[in-house]
Amino acid sequence: MEQLVTSPHTPASGRSRTPHQLPHVAEQQVPGALRRSRRTRRMPAVAALLAVGALALSGCGDGSSAGGNDDGKNGRPGANATDVKIKVSSKNGATNASINDTGVKATGGKLTEVKLTEADSGKVVAGAISSDGTSWKPGVQLERGTKYRIVAKAKDAKGRAATENASFTTVSSAGSFIGSYTPDDGKTVGVGMPVSFKFDKVISNKKDVQSHITVTSSSGQKVVGHWFGAQRLDFRPEDYWKAGSKITMKIDLDGVKGGQGITGVQSKTVSFTIGRSQVSTVDMNTQTMTVKRDGKTLKTVPISGGSPENPTYNGQMVISEKLEQTRMDGSTVGFGEKGKTYDIADVPHAMRLSDSGTFLHGNYWADASVYGNRGTSHGCVGLRDHQGGGGDTDGKWFFNESLIGDVVIIKNSDEQTIQPDNGLNGWNLSWADWKEGSAV
Repeated sequence: MEQLVTSPHTPASGRSRTPHQLPHVAEQQVPGALRRSRRTRRMPAVAALLAVGALALSGCGDGSSAGGNDDGKNGRPGANATDVKIKVSSKNGATNASINDTGVKATGGKLTEVKLTEADSGKVVAGAISSDGTSWKPGVQLERGTKYRIVAKAKDAKGRAATENASFTTVSSAGSFIGSYTPDDGKTVGVGMPVSFKFDKVISNKKDVQSHITVTSSSGQKVVGHWFGAQRLDFRPEDYWKAGSKITMKIDLDGVKGGQGITGVQSKTVSFTIGRSQVSTVDMNTQTMTVKRDGKTLKTVPISGGSPENPTYNGQMVISEKLEQTRMDGSTVGFGEKGKTYDIADVPHAMRLSDSGTFLHGNYWADASVYGNRGTSHGCVGLRDHQGGGGDTDGKWFFNESLIGDVVIIKNSDEQTIQPDNGLNGWNLSWADWKEGSAV
């Protein structure tokens, strides 16, 4: 409901007749006048009585947000009433206000001051009035589940002022949902990088949620969403992204019902760029990896994959994380008790291929003779490297030449194909199966 600023009506002019005078006027008689004349003279008296009553009633009410201050001495009711009207986007007293769309608009004049504060702490939320003076927006996204107070002031062309006050509470964390997503705005990524959302609440209204997220490519490739369960939604085209294309993701979830009792709060547009095309193929039969860029072989390097007891997954995998150095503890990914399996504190040049712990990484502890000859790992793909990551090594070279989103294809392993939701590996679904998982 719009909250409009109005001016109180001014009291009646001092020349108006008062009610206690009217009976006396009505009883006056003029000698020789006809009876009809007496009736005629009563009519103005009654009209005056009604007019005074109407003015008295219209002058009542709360004028706290009014712009005028006419005391009636000029004889014209509402002479200083302001033309400016102020509207606050969040209804006064609301308990589920948006964290994105809070703002103020003025018509018939210009805003002069707007102050938004957190009700409990008094902290002021920065914001700015538009260049034309007709609107105001906060400079940051509001917090969920927080009560705010806003005071907005404006003036019309004649300098007459108005003020509007409102308080509201933003939608709570329990009553809302958000989706963390990858990749981030402005990034340059490889041709295999999907758009992936992970929601913090179970989504039962998948159709509405998916339909309010659109992903488009400058290449014109058709992009389709696919649900993995009730909390993850990925988007990709039929084939890898075209090198050099720009991908735009519009998130319009603010106010969208995700399920019983939960409402979306995100409203944002994100864009990222696809870099050169790099697809690397690991062949477990030959224990080698061939790196191709834009269709041409860049280099073939020896590797050491999973051992016969712990073979490496087959399939198309996407580099989802790059770590110059990290600790790898087998007990955290299901390889026995701590102390009875590997625990290496300084693995160099590690690139994640799955959520379950598959990496392509540098290896300084294995004998040099294993590379290109046999698999010795617990399922990772190892490249020759030095402790600390220094020197000219295959591990360092591949790390430096790779982007998050580059594709690594592993073939001829004795292991099964990796599950499409284990990492960013939805490319292992056929296009028909991928579209089958769309809710739109």
